[in-house]
Amino acid sequence: MTVVREGTYGDKVAAIEPGGLEFIPLSDRHGKPSGLLWTWMSPNLEFATIFLGVLAVAAFKLSFWQAVLACAVGSGLGAITHGILSAQGPASGVPQMVLGRLPFGYWGNILPAAFNSVAAGIGWFAVNSVSAALALNTLTGLPAWLCLAIAVTAMVALGFFGHNLVQAFERLAFPVLAVILLVTSVIIVAQADLGYAGEGGGMGGFLLAVGASFGYAAGWNPYAADYTRYLPPGSSRRAVGLSAGLGVFVSCVILQSVGAASVTIAGGDPLGQPTTAFTQHLPGPVAGLTLLAIALGAVAANALNVYSGAMSLLALGVRLPLHLRRAIMALACGAIGFTVALSGLADAGHKYEAFLLVIAYWIGPWLGVVLTDLFLRRGEELPPVLFDRRHTNWAGPIAMVVGVVVSVWLFSNQQQYVGLIPQQVPAVGDIAFEVGFLISAALYLALKRRTS
Repeated sequence: MTVVREGTYGDKVAAIEPGGLEFIPLSDRHGKPSGLLWTWMSPNLEFATIFLGVLAVAAFKLSFWQAVLACAVGSGLGAITHGILSAQGPASGVPQMVLGRLPFGYWGNILPAAFNSVAAGIGWFAVNSVSAALALNTLTGLPAWLCLAIAVTAMVALGFFGHNLVQAFERLAFPVLAVILLVTSVIIVAQADLGYAGEGGGMGGFLLAVGASFGYAAGWNPYAADYTRYLPPGSSRRAVGLSAGLGVFVSCVILQSVGAASVTIAGGDPLGQPTTAFTQHLPGPVAGLTLLAIALGAVAANALNVYSGAMSLLALGVRLPLHLRRAIMALACGAIGFTVALSGLADAGHKYEAFLLVIAYWIGPWLGVVLTDLFLRRGEELPPVLFDRRHTNWAGPIAMVVGVVVSVWLFSNQQQYVGLIPQQVPAVGDIAFEVGFLISAALYLALKRRTS
């Protein structure tokens, strides 16, 4: 049985979106696939994206061109999967975490929903809030905590009102962010040493950069259908997938390359004071505009994080009054994320590096299960079990848990824990997300064939 969302919403922007996870009625469907370009470009036009390129050179010791290639590979993989998942939204009419009930079962889906609640509503929210706070602090000289409070208020307001306001904000923010960051990029690249040879990061550093950039791009994957479920069900799947995937890929690769280029310019502390180190290479007026763009980009990113974090919390089975259930969850995400962000204002660079790798550790196995299930169901109608509490599919949770545990145990490579393989062969880098994906995909395939 399909649960249809009650209430009317349509394309109204200045209105609180009713309901939560329910199927979007056909009378409320609107929009075009091309709009997804702005939906997914705007939230990546922020400093967290730039900092991926900074990490590739400053932390992983790659040359400029090695960093560009690593970021392109990792972002490309994440963008491809994002396009595939986004294409499911118009026909299904439900958020991504509800679609996850097919391969994981109704109750087994609590596992990835819980991971995404922490990653989106708290982790990513904190990361981007810190970027905005540091930028405003550098620009205005106001206390960092006050800058954080200002940024978080704007972020939570967007998520509270819901889908249409979020989409409208991303569309309006795009030209502002694109123009400012284009000027910034030209100035940075003109000063950069594009022949910078790096400090011998080797294959290990390259794989770490691939894993981190994949973690960033694929960090959007668990949200994919959240922003396509309002499109008419007859929308072209190819157009939806291409628009969403290209939005992620183009914005990520361009800004990550600029971040890598900025490290090749002497001066600053790119890991300890990242926003200051980046903007010090810019003329005064451009530096000020860039700091404003960094703050605006963080708001654009966190509007999605608050919104989709609230969806994941609801997928855990939280029951609230229909009309405000998603809006209430958005407020909860903002409050918790603000608290976590306060602790991240110090040593932001190293904490961000660790967070990106941890994101990839669970998303890789999750994608292995989800994409394998899509492959097995290719050409079939969507079964009517998404809201059936009796629906079980323990192959999904088992495959995901095994994939996460084995891949991290053997291949994790970061400050807090080094797996068995990198301990013996450091050059292997960190390939936990690749191994986790393959293990979970293969195990899910085997378990499903055995039970079918």
